[in-house]
Amino acid sequence: MSVSDGLPVAMTLAELGSLTERHGQLYVRWSRGPEVDLARVSSTDELTGVSLPGLSANPLDVAEWWQGRPVQLWVARRLYDYSHLPHEKGPDVRPWVLQGRERGRGPDNEPLVTDVRPMCWIDPRVIDEARAAVERQENENSWGPLRRSAR
Repeated sequence: MSVSDGLPVAMTLAELGSLTERHGQLYVRWSRGPEVDLARVSSTDELTGVSLPGLSANPLDVAEWWQGRPVQLWVARRLYDYSHLPHEKGPDVRPWVLQGRERGRGPDNEPLVTDVRPMCWIDPRVIDEARAAVERQENENSWGPLRRSAR
């Protein structure tokens, strides 16, 4: 890993997979970073403006039903699902990994995390690597990031 703003940077999907295997209670957050987020440790529901009791994030911990499949593919899927966020929220939104405690669930059933410990940034090349890993899956019913365009 390299370092950016004093925080390590995961440069490969393999590094991120290894981090996931070594630590529990890991989440990915897409935001302007820990320095901004830790000043308030709260997310806001965009629809209602309600302040949420923690940072909205996506879990990296491998689910039991994954049953021995590659951790890297699990992590790739978790990144791929939300890779639309920098385009939607702005170019200064980046993914970073945090360790924390789930306090509740947000309006989209996402974990709300407190007791946050920043772990690392995720290099943009890791997102490209994740996208390629997902696209290599042999499934005729291809899927894309979770944000779907309205009809």
